[in-house]
Amino acid sequence: MYTQIEANKRRTTVLMVSFFAIIIGLGYALSWYAGAPPIGTISIAAAISVVMALVSYYGGDKIALMSAGAVEVTKTENAYLYNMVENLCIAGGVKKIPRVYVIQDPSINAFATGRDPDHASIAVTTGALKRLENEELEGVLAHELSHITNYDIRLMTVVIVLVGAIALIADLFRFGFHSSDSEGSKGGGALAIIGLVLIILSPIIAELIKLAVSRRREFLADASGALLTRFPEGLARALEKIRDQNQPMAGANHATAHLFLDNPFRKRGEQISGWFSTHPPIDERIKALRTM
Repeated sequence: MYTQIEANKRRTTVLMVSFFAIIIGLGYALSWYAGAPPIGTISIAAAISVVMALVSYYGGDKIALMSAGAVEVTKTENAYLYNMVENLCIAGGVKKIPRVYVIQDPSINAFATGRDPDHASIAVTTGALKRLENEELEGVLAHELSHITNYDIRLMTVVIVLVGAIALIADLFRFGFHSSDSEGSKGGGALAIIGLVLIILSPIIAELIKLAVSRRREFLADASGALLTRFPEGLARALEKIRDQNQPMAGANHATAHLFLDNPFRKRGEQISGWFSTHPPIDERIKALRTM
């Protein structure tokens, strides 16, 4: 567990370095096609990347909670939920209790957000509170707390910023390519064709990497949560209820779908899998939990 946390921190550093390298590289390529001074274009690209990274790092949790319509609750307002989160934090050695939120939605779901355990929040739907038994809700909360202690949210924030920045620069790249091509400058030849292919493929590849990372982090959070409660059957039963009884969340959006315990767009009994899924197949998650 602790080894994985340290590995996540190292991966975050590597991703940040790669992030700036890719942005600067795309900025340089854009300047080549558009015939603009490389320093100016690279500076703009770097500035965009810094702003996007800072906004996502420091404000991403507030944006996610706001978009989900989450309302913070205190121990007085919902002692059952707050005490369960507090007890899991004590069991897991988490020094600061995450802020607790409730989302008014009849579906069973939850998510965690925040850049580190000292700035974290857990949000749970009213559907989860009403329809899950004590051990099932505990399994769900342990899963979300594991995302926090494993630094998964920080890792995914960096990945999402990387994907968004690549898509943005690729759009600028396409604009520069068409402009230079129409003027008969550097847009032709084999290098231009290679460049155009990279422009098209880089956002797709980046998105696939993001989704693959998201799916693996869900498996890890399932395992970590089961380790925390010492009762993997609780989360397995909660996932079964999500599979058999759930409905799409009314306020779901694609920007925050990866944060949730299960895909908030999935319909009752529907199996969502494949390269373009934010979550692994729910039956695979249940099977993995029951082999622990």
